[in-house]
Amino acid sequence: MSTASSDHWRKVTEAACKQFGRLCHTSNIFLNPTIHQYAEKLTNLMPGNLKVIYLTNSGTEANDLAIQMARLHTGNCDIISLRGGYHGNSPTTSAVTSVGYYKPGVATGFNTYNTMCPDVFRGIWGGSHCRDSPVQTTRKCSCSPGCCEAKGKYIDQLKETLSTCAGRKVAAFIAEPVQGVGGAVQYPKGFLKEAYELVREKGGVCIADEVQTGFGRMGSHFWGFQTHDVMPDIVTMAKGIGNGFPMGAVVTTPEISKAFANFVHFNTFGGNPIACAVGSAVLDVIEEDGLQKNSEVIGTQMLLEFAKLRDAFEIVGDVRGKGLMIGVEMVKDKETRQPLPANEMNLIWEDCKDMGVLFGKGGLYNQTFRIKPPMCITKDDVTFAVEVFKRALIRHMERSAR
Repeated sequence: MSTASSDHWRKVTEAACKQFGRLCHTSNIFLNPTIHQYAEKLTNLMPGNLKVIYLTNSGTEANDLAIQMARLHTGNCDIISLRGGYHGNSPTTSAVTSVGYYKPGVATGFNTYNTMCPDVFRGIWGGSHCRDSPVQTTRKCSCSPGCCEAKGKYIDQLKETLSTCAGRKVAAFIAEPVQGVGGAVQYPKGFLKEAYELVREKGGVCIADEVQTGFGRMGSHFWGFQTHDVMPDIVTMAKGIGNGFPMGAVVTTPEISKAFANFVHFNTFGGNPIACAVGSAVLDVIEEDGLQKNSEVIGTQMLLEFAKLRDAFEIVGDVRGKGLMIGVEMVKDKETRQPLPANEMNLIWEDCKDMGVLFGKGGLYNQTFRIKPPMCITKDDVTFAVEVFKRALIRHMERSAR
């Protein structure tokens, strides 16, 4: 662990220890200064009328609550999500999750439908100008300036889903600004904006799942949805909210929150004093230490370095992402884009681990290395990680040549 990351962790740890000695637990029914201060600090970072916060213990809880909130507010039932999206593993959230190996194979939620993921690399349509990223796909693109044919075709798929699967009205559309478990998949520019408009025309609200994209990780903006120039009705968050401490949140508008006024909403541990102290310290560290800017600068460096490996190795099919949310998709060859088999992925993954770097894996076929390092990562860390990955690729090519 670098000195910088140790300092970040120390600040958060000290805040937790200090609160533990003062008041370690009370449910959020009983207000205390810590929960009030944190709620105010967090909602001050939200744009528009997103000013009402509900605190939970995880992203699954947050998304579950957001879906219930959407149904209560709209009086509608149908939920639309994207294929490849991951939103949790409760009965309700596993229903809107659309990654096969996370599906339990038993009855889960109800009235949930998914539509085609607008993946401009692996999907049916896509080109070389689609993504909000320093690195584009190598697919050919004939679109005129300011026009994205891929976006229009994926929007047509959403229209078809709304016309055939859902009822006359829908409750909500839920999507990650960039798919996390799905393999750091980015959508064509403008897709979410049109998708939000279509859903609202059907009476639904729009939920932005910021569990993996929020808190400055995207670099250019604090929230992932801001990179799409959209305003969601409900925002969910977890993971980065507590730097490893179990907490999550739902932020919405006063109008939508009124739906909860008719009954008691209760969470024993959500918003406990220690969680709020930790969350507050995390926000302080992100601002004081410039971690959003670091995500932008170092993330761009990392993306460009991995793009060099894409150009050098046939099995590196795509490099994508923004800030410190990066995907490296592995293929058998660039022409067919067939996923690299799992056993080969595992060998590369193990080689990287043995050389000192841990990468995540994701994608519909587990074919993508998911790279989401701590936001305090340095240039030296990037150099080391890229070199390790390069050596692992060389070893793989040598094995394959035997």
